[in-house]
Amino acid sequence: MKRSTYSWGVRLSSLIVVLTAWELYGRSVNPILFTYPTAVARAFVELVSSGDLQRFLMQSLEVFVYGFVIAIIVGIPLGIFLARSPTLALALEPYLHAIYSTPTVAFIPLIVLWFGFQVFAKVVIVFLFMVFPILLNTHQGVKNLSQDLLEVAHSFCSTERRLWIDLIIPSALPFILVGINLAIGRGLVGMVVAEFFTSVAGLGYMIVQYANAFETAKLFVPIVVLMVLGAVLIGLIKLIERKVAPWQNRTQEEV
Repeated sequence: MKRSTYSWGVRLSSLIVVLTAWELYGRSVNPILFTYPTAVARAFVELVSSGDLQRFLMQSLEVFVYGFVIAIIVGIPLGIFLARSPTLALALEPYLHAIYSTPTVAFIPLIVLWFGFQVFAKVVIVFLFMVFPILLNTHQGVKNLSQDLLEVAHSFCSTERRLWIDLIIPSALPFILVGINLAIGRGLVGMVVAEFFTSVAGLGYMIVQYANAFETAKLFVPIVVLMVLGAVLIGLIKLIERKVAPWQNRTQEEV
């Protein structure tokens, strides 16, 4: 049996067991307090038919994508610069560590005060949740770069620009992708938290709305959508890693 077939078989069996147990237990609990998969499926169809789910999902995805792209644009170059420039690291690391160690939720009232309740404020919140895993992992990847490879590159008079393109970024790529993987989970959290605090839009608003109305089945729909969205995005990053850094997978298999 192929390894991929076995893996999918185990995952599918696990899913069937979990859903069956959830269904049996959920039917024995007060529907105000809990629900079960078939009720969630009916609520999902209802929300899709009304168009509410698609509308709120697109509002959330807009915020997530903007925050994600900006976090990558800022996090990867800044992580490389900090690793390559000791002076810059000495100047910026205290501030970065201070911001990273502070719970991001604590900044939300200030962000709302500065930027209001619109999309831009939510993008800033998602960005703050996502940028540090990318920045820190990129920094660590560059710091772990083999000194022997650097010496060889310098011996061939490689410029700093060619070092970035030919050596630094390819060597740090597995670390960068791990950082992006971590950032996805944090970004989804930031997206929902931002919607809790800043506006009546998105999946976060759906969760609050249906929780206040005690519509538990509908409450589970955006939660399940967030779970599926996170799993799909992380799976996509892993697929990209297998394509752009195949040597990393071979190393893991050997270990």
